[in-house]
Amino acid sequence: MIKLDLSHAKLEQQPEAWQEQVDKYNTELVNGTCKGNDYIGWMTWFEDYDKEEFARIKETAKKIQENSDVLVVCGIGGSYLGPRAAIEMINGLYPENQKVEVIYTGNTFSSTYINQVMDYIKDKRVTVNVISKSGTTTETAIAFRILEQFMWDKYKDEAKDRIVATTDKARGTLKALADKKGYETFVIPDNIGGRFSVITPVGLLPIAVAGISIDDLMKGLADGMKEYGSASISENPAYAYAVTRRILQNQGYDVEMFVDYEPQMQKVAEWWKQLFGESEGKDGLGILPDSAVFSTDLHSLGQFIQDGKKVLFETNLYVDQPAIDIPFPADEQNLDNMNYLAGKSIDWVNKMAAKGTLEAHEITGGVPNIVLTMPGMTAYDFGNMCAFFFKAIAMTTLLNGSNPFNQPGVEVYKKNMFRLLGKE
Repeated sequence: MIKLDLSHAKLEQQPEAWQEQVDKYNTELVNGTCKGNDYIGWMTWFEDYDKEEFARIKETAKKIQENSDVLVVCGIGGSYLGPRAAIEMINGLYPENQKVEVIYTGNTFSSTYINQVMDYIKDKRVTVNVISKSGTTTETAIAFRILEQFMWDKYKDEAKDRIVATTDKARGTLKALADKKGYETFVIPDNIGGRFSVITPVGLLPIAVAGISIDDLMKGLADGMKEYGSASISENPAYAYAVTRRILQNQGYDVEMFVDYEPQMQKVAEWWKQLFGESEGKDGLGILPDSAVFSTDLHSLGQFIQDGKKVLFETNLYVDQPAIDIPFPADEQNLDNMNYLAGKSIDWVNKMAAKGTLEAHEITGGVPNIVLTMPGMTAYDFGNMCAFFFKAIAMTTLLNGSNPFNQPGVEVYKKNMFRLLGKE
């Protein structure tokens, strides 16, 4: 369970003062009567998910592990950020025991990037997982056409066994294409939006291919949905966090800096930014989500956070147990004068840096700080974290009067782009 510490948040109002509003919106979420209620399938997914499809995901992942060096995930938004966040958080940036390398495309129009991906995989054993509800998302469709032609040229008739489509159950361009060419398919649920989709086949297949237990992930999700299920702000840290964000915005803080101290969680921060930015950034409202990895970014952003304009608050995500820890070695000559750390754990040093930074930003800098602490960086922890942030963003956006589950602004750039590209 994620722990919440608000003792550094500089709140002018106690979260419990919002209990009546939280009760109202929690009832709407549970009853399915809230704004955007067509997309709250994530609320019960931990028990509603298709068990037969789940078993097939594990079977397909095993087959890919046996016959491939690389899985190319072709998707954008939640179709890309969710699985990447999970895989990097759990396995690290340089995994030793991951049988299949997972790389990503379909998330950019960069010709350089696409070309480098194609050059990188040309002499490797490849499987492609294209992820798109409709099949018409332009970034993904462009990359997939290039990938698909490459796969058929490389593998001939075997290509159909090396391309997997995660898409709509019954309709859409990609579903029709996959059925015609005989690709295996997995379903993107109609009632779960893209930024919540990492817990569905969208994320579960790549995560399983990376050798991560999706059983553990789903157990963490299930436990989290129960742990963060209470309507009581004093008992539910996800709702307390949701309310705290609204209080801080009312105090004039319009930017939230999501901070972690583990480089392998950088994509978790990117996933969080999509989840929060797309959910509440509408109707002229919302908090701008930003992120940093400390202590690295203290040497670039630290000065502004400490002494710059007070527009932001920080949400720190600490990890109790790192995936790996190492001791700092002693040196007889001590020419670097570092022996004062000899025998200390590097993770202990990291935690002391976090403590010192918190003191500097809160006390000297006057910056409000929220502290979240998760037990570790396992598959179970990732699933539990998903439940925490799903519940938090749903509540905090409803408290702002907006629909947490649509993204009308995203469609504007697409319409303009299609006009400029000459699409009829």
